[in-house]
Amino acid sequence: MTEAETSTAEAVSRSQTDLVIVTGVSGGGRSTVARALENVGYYVVDNLPQALMVQMAELAHAAGGAARQTAMVLDVRSRAFSTDLAGAVKALRERGFAPRVVFVDADDDVLIRRFENVRRSHPLQGNGRLSDGIAAERELLAEARDLADVVIDTSHLNVNQLRSRVEELFAGEDALKLRVTVLSFGFKYGLPPDADFVLDARFLPNPFWVPELRDHTGRDADVSRYVLGQRGAATFVETYARLVNATAPGFEREGKRYLTVAVGCTGGKHRSVAIAEELARRLRELRVVASAQHRDLGRE
Repeated sequence: MTEAETSTAEAVSRSQTDLVIVTGVSGGGRSTVARALENVGYYVVDNLPQALMVQMAELAHAAGGAARQTAMVLDVRSRAFSTDLAGAVKALRERGFAPRVVFVDADDDVLIRRFENVRRSHPLQGNGRLSDGIAAERELLAEARDLADVVIDTSHLNVNQLRSRVEELFAGEDALKLRVTVLSFGFKYGLPPDADFVLDARFLPNPFWVPELRDHTGRDADVSRYVLGQRGAATFVETYARLVNATAPGFEREGKRYLTVAVGCTGGKHRSVAIAEELARRLRELRVVASAQHRDLGRE
């Protein structure tokens, strides 16, 4: 490959690195935008000095993988902030990157109310009034706003609405889906602290008392058949599968991306494992992204 061909290939590769630059007025919602970008898979670098943007982009390009989606959040409060954002973006483009600039804004009266609600002064206020700090910041950021590919006005958005707006702009459909972990556990080892739902499988006969099943686990076909063949087991799984499926759209609207459904039995070896595996399988049939994990398997 010639030097020119190599240079072209590198430029194409850099253009495939998904870079997002987030800036905007203080109190506008940059931190919410940053969290929303993290939710949809971006590696977020907050309060990055503008002088390090090119180096950060090159690191993201070299790292690949998850870093291929990187968001850099610039804050006017940073001592290294410069008004020459256009120059920094131009430098990125000259290297073959294709950054998108997001500017977060809000009306002055809304910003004043937000600062008053949290009893904080504006970072550029000095000895003046809140409105003085806001005006100074707007002057400093005027060029950045003109440069923006996307301007998000948060004046009439609550946190959930702002998050949804960012997700609509930057997430693929799969990134917005709720991911369910069906976690088996043993009650004798304590409840999982991160459980959103806790199901109790101890109403089913315990395979521990069946000699030929005692040393096996709920992952083994013979134990699974025994547990799922008991009266009420199929109804139990189907009922909770439908419950999770029915609530999933609401959780997604509220911004919840991960749900833990904990299934317990006495020791977390037989009944809970078999039920967790079957519940995860049934959820996948309902087009819910689900997987089974087993906290206490092998602990006895």
